[in-house]
Amino acid sequence: MTKPPATVRDLIRERYPALTQSERKFANLLLENYPAAGLASITIVAENAKVSTPTVARMVQKLGFKGYPQFHRALLTELEAKVSGPTKRRDNWASEAPEGHMLHRFSLAVTENLQQTFSNLDPVLFDTAVHQLAHTEGRLYVVGGRITRALADYAFTHFQAIRQRVTHMTSSSATWPHYVLDMVEGDTLLMFDVRRYETNLQRLAELAHERGIKIILITDQWASPIASVADHTFNCWVEIPSAWDSNISTMMLLEAMIAATQEESWDKTKDRYDRLDELFDMTRLFRKFS
Repeated sequence: MTKPPATVRDLIRERYPALTQSERKFANLLLENYPAAGLASITIVAENAKVSTPTVARMVQKLGFKGYPQFHRALLTELEAKVSGPTKRRDNWASEAPEGHMLHRFSLAVTENLQQTFSNLDPVLFDTAVHQLAHTEGRLYVVGGRITRALADYAFTHFQAIRQRVTHMTSSSATWPHYVLDMVEGDTLLMFDVRRYETNLQRLAELAHERGIKIILITDQWASPIASVADHTFNCWVEIPSAWDSNISTMMLLEAMIAATQEESWDKTKDRYDRLDELFDMTRLFRKFS
């Protein structure tokens, strides 16, 4: 399978060192409000960034675009991909599908997603987020959306065993103000949000951010708007030959975080595991073979 095209965000991050100070002003503006800050005319985006139009033109050429119109179309294409529903996604795959059985096409897509996700991970960012997840003086809140609530449930089950003070926020956004009421600075909010991004999750993130809560966001390659307030954002590649996106790379990243958090505080975690097994034995929850 061919490598997915780099997003404009990827190109900016890759070529940022080569940009001049003026060009970086526009690049920073775009990254802070992506991709909306680049969707206006070249004159308007230059005025918003307080730079000249030739500066914008030079920067987009450094990113590999022939000119601003091509750059603008690339952003529009990304925006369309962000908001597309299942039918549109399926149509895109059907028109570009490689030859072969669905199993072959699917395995190629998943393998590429995993490669893209993990090759774009920053180990330092990952370790910092894991340290935050292992920080038990603050409470860890976990929440997902319509599709990603299954990931949130999976994360909660494991983190609850690894550490104390873990709260699984319900899938009903009407109850979220009750959780926010008890959030204090030093707490952590682990969030899952993929396209089509959910406005209720974004508002929750904004409320938590205002209270000094550390936000760890796991999202797709286009990035949920929550990224603008998140302390740590992790992008997972999700496209497959289907009307739906895949959670395989997202789950792999989550499992890596779970394993790393476990190792971060292994002595305390081992004690919790041992005591938990004792409780399981007392309740006879699992069948034992002897």
